[in-house]
Amino acid sequence: MEPDVTQEQGTETEEILRLRTRVAELEAELVDVQAHANDAVAEWQDRAYWLDRWHLDLNALMQHPAADRVRAFARALRSPVRMLQKALRGVRS
Repeated sequence: MEPDVTQEQGTETEEILRLRTRVAELEAELVDVQAHANDAVAEWQDRAYWLDRWHLDLNALMQHPAADRVRAFARALRSPVRMLQKALRGVRS
């Protein structure tokens, strides 16, 4: 018994259509990922621009002996500030 040629062609055509659909989905996903990556790069370029404009070298600043104290102070302030922000959001709602 010979296989049905039209059935094989139909199966191949369905497979091709399924693969084309999947390729289109992957291309759309790639566009989304690229857009997200471009946004992240733009944000960091903006930050780097201002650091350069103000002639700030974060590496040099963080090597300064007082940097540990500044970081500790910032960490200590974070919790009360977040609690205040949360309370203010609750009042506004």
